Amino acid sequence: MAPALEEGGERETSVAQNNSLNSVVNDATHRSKVTVIGSGNWGSVAAKLIASNTLRLSSFHDEVRMWVYEETLLSGEKLTDVINRTNENVKYLPGIKLGKNVVADPDLESAVKDSNMLVFVTPHQFMEGICKRLVGKIREDAEAISLVKGMEVKMEGPCMISSLISQQLGINCSVLMGANIANEIAVEKFSEATVGYRLNREVAERWVQLFYTHYFIVTAVQDVEGVELCGTLKNVVAIAAGFVDGLEMGNNTKAAIMRLGLREMKAFSKLLFPSVKDSTFFESCGVADLITTCLGGRNRKVAEAYARNGGKRLFCISFSFVHISRERKRKCLI
Repeated sequence: MAPALEEGGERETSVAQNNSLNSVVNDATHRSKVTVIGSGNWGSVAAKLIASNTLRLSSFHDEVRMWVYEETLLSGEKLTDVINRTNENVKYLPGIKLGKNVVADPDLESAVKDSNMLVFVTPHQFMEGICKRLVGKIREDAEAISLVKGMEVKMEGPCMISSLISQQLGINCSVLMGANIANEIAVEKFSEATVGYRLNREVAERWVQLFYTHYFIVTAVQDVEGVELCGTLKNVVAIAAGFVDGLEMGNNTKAAIMRLGLREMKAFSKLLFPSVKDSTFFESCGVADLITTCLGGRNRKVAEAYARNGGKRLFCISFSFVHISRERKRKCLI
């Protein structure tokens, strides 16, 4: 009888090993794979945040692909080669290690291959072209999130970047906005952000998991348009705040501009999308992002410089928050 018991024990061990192997295979199959589309200042910081979490959480593949618009550095080296060798974006985020699991890829199609979580963080004026290149090249079950603060204005009306992504690629797109100065987050100074999602709370929670760290706190609200418009419209208010600084009108005036600006942001957002929630404006994407941008944002700095020079220098905002279509620009010039 002893051999029979031993044989049965071997069979049980074999079954257990097969079940364990199947579990590992299934786990690998169901893990989410992430690609960051964009590698500028904010894109590199996003990759750093994400890479720290994909290593820590078993529900994600370790490797994070980052699509890089290829450039040749002064040294003659390709930017992607330097990033992959040094683990650092020496041009757009020098001195910051991204994580050894971040892989820079200059080929857009290669970068998104097999990924089911796509993080868009490129200048808004390039978004339509990028989306067109990705049509038919991504997984059908892919989810997207936009970190792009802006909108496109066409003859038929304004188009949010999240809507552009959804329309072009046929996938759901959430958004992440907040009081997020990239260089401060890169050195792990405390910050917050807001994920705006449309319907699926579980998808929103996956995005929260992907970005959340001890120094970058992320919350989710069911209001894509509200969150995204906050990230766009606060730049307009920041210009006014910059004029106030340049004209040395004082903190009282600047505070009034910010309060009135927030009220106008809310009114304009609700005019475009009546579904926008009042509570969204009290999240990081709302009042916090407005304050941060009015204190230290690029648009504030440009407006201040313009005012201090008596309007004699060109006011080059370069449509930093709203991309106007070529047709609209042409008609405006006629």
